[in-house]
Amino acid sequence: MLGKRLKMLRTEKKITQEELGKVVNVTKVSISGYENGNRTPDTETLQKLADFFDVSTDYLLGRADTRNENEDNSLQGWLRSENEDLSEAERKELERDIKDYLEHRRKRIFENRENQ
Repeated sequence: MLGKRLKMLRTEKKITQEELGKVVNVTKVSISGYENGNRTPDTETLQKLADFFDVSTDYLLGRADTRNENEDNSLQGWLRSENEDLSEAERKELERDIKDYLEHRRKRIFENRENQ
């Protein structure tokens, strides 16, 4: 999951593996290894990558579906405040549907950029 997300984030920013390596103080070969799953960054490098892309380390590692805590908290707050008449299970289902939709749209936007 780390490799897939790292490559996606790097490609979204339109930077090379070499450029990203310079930012986080590792070689292009290391970035390539992270992206293809042959290497795992140490804790310090993982944090630098997360900071650079403004995402959580949990997102990079595939432990969270939202890129950062603020994104998750804003959605949670909206679900609670605007949907008080829904049960907790209904809110969770709605949240899953919204996240799925947002991820689908984000991917479509990215695909459109690549095709231009």
